[in-house]
Amino acid sequence: MILFSLAIIIGFVLLVWSADRFVEGAASTAKHLGMPTLLIGILIVGFGTSAPEMVVSAIAAMEGNPALALGNALGSNIVNIALILGITAIVTPIAVHSKIVKKELPLLILIVLVTGYLLFDDALTLTEGIILLSAFFALIGWSIFAAIKGRGDTLEDEFENELQEHSMSLKQGIIWLTIGIVLLIISSRILVWGAVGIAHEFGVSDLIIGLTIVALGTSLPELAASVVAAKKGEHDIAIGNVVGSNMFNLLAVIGIATVINPMNNIAPEVLQRDWIVMLALTITLLIMAYGFKGKDGKINRVEGAILLLCYVAYNAYLGTSLSSF
Repeated sequence: MILFSLAIIIGFVLLVWSADRFVEGAASTAKHLGMPTLLIGILIVGFGTSAPEMVVSAIAAMEGNPALALGNALGSNIVNIALILGITAIVTPIAVHSKIVKKELPLLILIVLVTGYLLFDDALTLTEGIILLSAFFALIGWSIFAAIKGRGDTLEDEFENELQEHSMSLKQGIIWLTIGIVLLIISSRILVWGAVGIAHEFGVSDLIIGLTIVALGTSLPELAASVVAAKKGEHDIAIGNVVGSNMFNLLAVIGIATVINPMNNIAPEVLQRDWIVMLALTITLLIMAYGFKGKDGKINRVEGAILLLCYVAYNAYLGTSLSSF
């Protein structure tokens, strides 16, 4: 028990640190290679903040724990909206100016609906995993197009400030990129081992562990990035990180895990409870952040508190499944 707990703590610490190094190294390397700033922000940073979920879920699926991978993806999306944006908005209300982020919000809802349709039969087949990954690559193509057409967007200015603040040489960028990838894999392996061990020790399902402990841990990079960005006035980065990460989680994280280990007999609670909560939060985020009648959207402190209360209520409900603790 103590060993499993230590593995989770060490895994979390290494995961957060390596994810930051991976994003900074990748972004700096891409900048030196001439990639446009907006494209770096949308693709590199978006991919990097979802890297912990991708690696953890891939390892979980390879080791025969696909339910943990699925729980990690759905749980991370719930954490991203309810906990991360809730805390961020309480610290600093989030104003949404970026046209790109506003285009991504309806797209995220569409992806959530497609995921629910695939989960309707309580299974995810190899073909459905390939469909999700194909949609992921289509999303990358759309992101490239949006970055090219979106020159001058407020998101570009915010990412440019971030790149200048964390500038490094090409050699340093490559070194940190490599170290980040290696430690991501190592820390994810440690975290999965500890999480599965805790689950088996207390008779809790891999799904619940994925929805709670693992989802919270793999979302810590987004929490740090969003709070820091919002405090610096980079509001579009704060919400853009979450929206981009959530799209990547549903398409890439679930897609990779499903291709590695197709899932049969998925617990019906996944669709009836977790997916519905994720859908409701995503719609709520759209209403809060989109803005109507030509006005920019804004998540104020009251709305942030509401999101945070939703996270607490959801986990309290899940707590009935953890009563054996």
